[in-house]
Formats: sequence, structure tokens, C-alpha cells
Amino acid sequence: MEQKKQSQLQKEKQLLISKDMEEILNYSSDGIWITDGDGYVLYVNRTNEKMIGVPRELMLGKNCEDLVKQKVFQSSATMEAIKTKKSVTMMGYNYKTSMHVLITSNPLLAEDGSIRYVINNVRDMTQLKTTMTQLRRKEQVISEQKEEIHSLLSLKNQPEGDRSVIAVSPKMKKILDMARRAGQFDSTVLILGESGTGKEVIADEIVRNSSRSGKAYVKVNCGAIPENLIESELFGYEPGAFTGASKKGKMGLFELANDGTILLDEIGELPQHLQVKLLRVLQERKIQRVGGTKEIMLDLRVLAATNADLKGMVDEGKFRSDLYYRLNVVSISIPPVRERREDIPQLLLHYKNEYTRKYAIQKEFSEKAIQCLCHYDWPGNIRELQNVVENLVIMTEGVRIDADSLPEQIREHGEERTPAVLAGEEIRPLKEAVEDMEELMIRRALERYGSTREAARALGVNQSTIVRKLQSFNSKKRPAD
Repeated sequence: MEQKKQSQLQKEKQLLISKDMEEILNYSSDGIWITDGDGYVLYVNRTNEKMIGVPRELMLGKNCEDLVKQKVFQSSATMEAIKTKKSVTMMGYNYKTSMHVLITSNPLLAEDGSIRYVINNVRDMTQLKTTMTQLRRKEQVISEQKEEIHSLLSLKNQPEGDRSVIAVSPKMKKILDMARRAGQFDSTVLILGESGTGKEVIADEIVRNSSRSGKAYVKVNCGAIPENLIESELFGYEPGAFTGASKKGKMGLFELANDGTILLDEIGELPQHLQVKLLRVLQERKIQRVGGTKEIMLDLRVLAATNADLKGMVDEGKFRSDLYYRLNVVSISIPPVRERREDIPQLLLHYKNEYTRKYAIQKEFSEKAIQCLCHYDWPGNIRELQNVVENLVIMTEGVRIDADSLPEQIREHGEERTPAVLAGEEIRPLKEAVEDMEELMIRRALERYGSTREAARALGVNQSTIVRKLQSFNSKKRPAD
């Protein structure tokens, strides 16, 4: 009987919402719904129905607490407004539509102070929340770029030895010569190579040998910045250029690099609509900020790097041909590590010394470990080699890094190929192959450094060891009496 009476009461209350007013509310872009003083739903407009993904017929007559239990709502501002008899605003989340909303519940009081109705206004905040997330990401990118710029500007203060390029192989010596020569001229340079080959190091070498050395040097990874942010990051923006823009506007990375050099890494990832703007920078040395009309003149050098096949992208229509030829004034193609194996011993020594200093521990490679490492193909190139050496320095127990300490894929690869490679022809005893590798490394070190003292220092052994081994090598080559 009591339930029937309650149901009749709900129907009478619902009739209080006039048909005209209901039609007006249905045109609202916000969700609107009304409850009585006990939290029972009397009215739901069409917008609110779409927002929560539940037909209003299933909400009418239901209590808000029950709707929370059924996860129609995450929480109930209505019940809080009934409890406090005050307006309540809170953020909510709808499980069904994955929508973030702002809910405001206003109690309508009777003359005796009781609650007649609670008017609920629901606004979709999903887009705003997405924009806020993007802005936070943008601030993070800006912060990372500032740290990178600070690091790069301090590059000139580092000792030369810490920044030298390891080039023992003829191929890398030629690349290094090209980089140093290119540095003397202000032309655009396109640096090509697989991921991890050291394109950024070659760019640094170009800058170090240029007239702009010591001036602003900005590195930009075109693939790391979200597409909707990269234009404002590169070209800057004027005050009020878009929602969330700083009232003071912002200088872009091209302007930050003015009078210096900018490196556009992963240039193949640059969106096509920005390729036109970059072309204008290269041709006219002018930019316009986002939202601006004023032309800003620039005096800077542009370097670009990529592991992509830009020519193939041009043929496929994914990269502008005019931009490709404008970038490709001077082209430097860096060989992968598997094509410059002569450099591997020096790279191993360089990174081993770097990490033993960093972690204050002593480590040495065995001859067999060096053999395996020298004949692994290094698909990740120098970046992979560097990571492997750091891992070995940290994880190997004891001072000696032997072949058994190496990752399985390197050990197996090296053990299969090393003897044949060292022999140059057929398989030979391992002891002979080890001696050949040892002689090869010592003679290359002598060729590069010019003295047994410097060769011993580079190889991490005593000078007497070098002298003794050279005498042994030479005695084997003397003709018999």
C-alpha cells in the first residue's frame, strides 16, 4: 500500500513539469535532470540521456543512491545537495560513455525550508580534460627542450676528448673528414644512417668545426613531439593564438637557434603540412609564428638527420621532393657498425672506460670476449653496443669480462664466426685466431697513436706488454736460418 502511494506521488510530481518547459530544456546543450527532495528522478532531458547512455525511461522514478550503485553515476552531487541544502559542484565520470562531466546540483527550497526539487546541470568536460592533458604534455616537452638546449649550450665547455669521434676504419675516417669539411661551410647537411649509428655525433662534429661553434645549438626530434604541438614548438606562437596559449606568446625553436644551428632529427617524421613551412625557412630564412602575420628573419644553419629512406618516401608521395632536394645539399651517410668492424675494439674500450669511471669499478675484456663482440652484427649499432657494455660492466662478477659473460645471442654469433673471420679463409685453432686478433688490435693502435706508450694506454695494458708482444709477432715472421 505504501509503495503504491509513493508511486502515485511520483507521478503527480512529474506532472508539475510543464510540456512547454520540457521542450525548452530538451534544446539545452547541457544535461539537465530534476529530482524531488528525496532524490527520486522526476525529469531527464534528451542531452543528459545521450551523455550517460541510459534511456531516461529507466531513470525516471529511480533514486540517485540506487543509480550510483548501478554505476549509472560515479557519485551523486544530488544526495550531497539534499544533505547540505546547498549548491554542490563536483567532477564525475560516466562508465558507460567514458565521459568526464561537471555536475552542479542546486536545491530548490520550500517556504518551510524543506527541499522541493534538486535541479542538476551536467556539462561535458571530456574535451577540456583532453586539452588540459595536451597542455601538460606540451609543458613537459618544453621543459625537456629547455634541458636539452642547456645541455647542448654547455657542450663547448666539455673536454675535447670526451666528445671525440672514434674513427679507426677507413669508412669512418672518411665520414669524419666529410663532417669536418662540411663544418667549414654554412650549407644544409642531410645525415643519413640506421638507428643508433651516431648521426647526432656527426652533427655535433659539424657544429664543432663551424664558425657557429659556441653559439646556440638546438636539437629537435621531430618524431617525439605530438603532431598537434610541433608547429607551435618549431615556429612559436603569438598571444592568444589558440586555447591555452600563453598571454605573452612564445618563441619557437627556430628563433632559439637564431645565429646558431638547429638539428632536425628524424626529419622523415615531419608532417607534410609543415614541410612547406620548413621549405620556406631553408629558401628565405623567414618564419611566421602561429597566429601571427609578422615575418621574422633568421640567420641560422639547418642540419637534418633520418634513418628513413627519404628518396623512397618522395617516390611514394610521403615527403616533398622540393624539400628533399633542398635538404640534400650535402649528404653524409653513416655506415652501420657491421660495416666498420675495425672501430669496434676502440668503441668497446671507450665505453668500458666511461662506465668504469662512472661506477668506480675495474673491468677488463678478455681476448675471447672482444672476438665475439667484434664479430656480432650489432643491429642496434653503437646505441646497442653502448648499452651492452654498460650492462657488462655492471652485471659481470669480478674484474674479467669473458665470453661467458656476454648475452647469448652475441656469444653464439661470435663463437661461430670469429675463427673464420680472423683467418680470412679456413677454420684454424682458436689460439692462433686469438693471437691474430691481438696483433691486429696492437698494430692498429700503433698506426693510430704512433707510439707504444700511447697504444698501451688506449688498449688498457702496460707499455712493456706491447713491446714484448711486438717482439713475439716480429720473431714469428723472420725467415728461418
